[in-house]
Amino acid sequence: MPAERMGHRVAFSAVAIPVAVVAAYMGGWVLAALLAVIGVLATREIYDLAAATGIDPLRRSGIAAAAVLPLATFWAKGSEIHFAEPAIYLGALWLLAVVTAAAWRRGPGGRPLAAIAVTVFAVLYAPGLLCFAIVLRHPSGVGLDSGVGTALLFFPLALTWIGDTAAMAGGKLIGGRRLAPVLSPRKTWAGAVCGLGATLLSAWAYSVWVLAPLGRSLPLVAALIAGAAISVTGQIGDLAESLLKREVGVKDSSALIPGHGGMLDRVDSLLFVLPVTAGIFRFFGLT
Repeated sequence: MPAERMGHRVAFSAVAIPVAVVAAYMGGWVLAALLAVIGVLATREIYDLAAATGIDPLRRSGIAAAAVLPLATFWAKGSEIHFAEPAIYLGALWLLAVVTAAAWRRGPGGRPLAAIAVTVFAVLYAPGLLCFAIVLRHPSGVGLDSGVGTALLFFPLALTWIGDTAAMAGGKLIGGRRLAPVLSPRKTWAGAVCGLGATLLSAWAYSVWVLAPLGRSLPLVAALIAGAAISVTGQIGDLAESLLKREVGVKDSSALIPGHGGMLDRVDSLLFVLPVTAGIFRFFGLT
């Protein structure tokens, strides 16, 4: 990697990591606002990828929904009453507005079916899946200032970072057969196995040293299941985003972040990891 690109990566990480850590620790509206910003940027990048294939999504409708969704999720998380009918009706009204706008602005020659599909997909895929960070940070019966929610959210964040780092290091040191040569030529089976091993070990250690003192420990088998799921789904999420980019023929989802690519490139693994982790925690009674 060129020295200039590495310098950009380090500089961005020096700012982005503390911001993410502080927002995750504070939770509440601060976390929801950060997720809204990330969701909007990632949604825009999906719309730009679609535009490169000749599809013109309904950008204003989609971006507005991307900004509102994380904020609405935190508001709804505070009460089962809040979450029930209003969310269902608002979602239906938004979908009706998107279809109406497509009919009014696109017409039959403007590929309205593709425009509606991409508009809705981007909102559900990026900000929609990121909202599971709020579910993890604010489990039922836990207050805003509790360390439990913070620890539960950092579990998938830490394991994803450790797994990605181990996979990258293992792939470079060992090399060997490519994992998905068409989608991601640099990923290898050796790297995937190294990432899996590091994630499994980290899941056990995190459960014993972080979750157990807070009264939310996972049994060994459950910790290993969670670690394996995070490792596998994280790598699938990375490859899934690569699939979208390969259709367009680009390396990065955008040039938003110097040295890193786009916002979608930074959160692709977490889009898969967050909902899977939330489901596992709910199944084992942690949330």
